[in-house]
Amino acid sequence: MSEDKVGSLVEEALKRKERLQALKKKNEEGKDAKADSPSKLPMPKFRSYKPQDESLKEKVLEDAKPGDVETEVQDQLNAAKTKVVIEELDISNLAPRKPDWDLKRDVSKKLEKLERRTQKAIAELIRERLKQDQHNLATMVNMMMVNTIEKEEKNKTWQ
Repeated sequence: MSEDKVGSLVEEALKRKERLQALKKKNEEGKDAKADSPSKLPMPKFRSYKPQDESLKEKVLEDAKPGDVETEVQDQLNAAKTKVVIEELDISNLAPRKPDWDLKRDVSKKLEKLERRTQKAIAELIRERLKQDQHNLATMVNMMMVNTIEKEEKNKTWQ
């Protein structure tokens, strides 16, 4: 029984192989015929776009007259000769950007996060120093205020 199945499968495979070879030959013959005869190329279809309906015919634009072209060309030439005055000019659009502007844009978000972390770390370091020194908090704050006021006064004198 198994030999019958194997025999029929082999026969079917041979038949399939013959059909595929026949199709392959047919396709090759068709390609050769198309390449040899240019007359078998599809012909373009020319269509008239003139409206068939009477209501649409009324809305058709009039044909241009030959005399109109010369006056239109002269008007265009005269318009090109007149100088146009630009009242408002935005210089920022004309100025070229720096080569690294896109890098700054992309890195700015990361820098914001780092800035916040830096501020937190500075605050923690100050707290640790205050705990280590065991100084009075009020005197430390007063000293810092005096230092900042002195720096501000120095900056004012330099400006």
